Amino acid sequence: MKTLEDYIRTIPDFPKKGIMFRDITTVLKDPDGLKLSIDEMTKLIGDTDFDVIVGSESRGFIFGMPIAYNLHKAFVPVRKPGKLPAETVSESYNLEYGTATIEIHKDAIKPGQKVVIVDDLIATGGTAQAAIKLVEKLGGQVVKCVFLIELAGLEGRKLLDGYDVEAAVVYPGK
Repeated sequence: MKTLEDYIRTIPDFPKKGIMFRDITTVLKDPDGLKLSIDEMTKLIGDTDFDVIVGSESRGFIFGMPIAYNLHKAFVPVRKPGKLPAETVSESYNLEYGTATIEIHKDAIKPGQKVVIVDDLIATGGTAQAAIKLVEKLGGQVVKCVFLIELAGLEGRKLLDGYDVEAAVVYPGK
């Protein structure tokens, strides 16, 4: 029986020398790999009491939507600026070289709703932290963050200290 690690392709020196890029396209293109990834991430949510899954553009959509569907929960997208049609709130965060901004509809989360953040990867933690801040600006409570892959060497969990963080596959390096 294959594990998730068997489906994840590693590409050395991409996008630059010294980086071990963890490619999820090999997970997505294989029906068994895709099913296993969704099943494993769903298991990480377990019996967590929550109302909404929030997924960040774009790979958070890939994993968050089927999990929300399977658990009969709502799904809320977090997107790049200018992509959502109604009134939004935004949050900027630091990247390795510069900053980025994400947005959520102002009416997407109701005060008191319990939220699970889902994404493909936790590296430095910036995107997840920004998504958490957006949920909290709207009065929601983040009860769990679930990722397919964690690059533990980048210490993204430190930015999410105090939150319940789980990853289906953890790589020790960067």
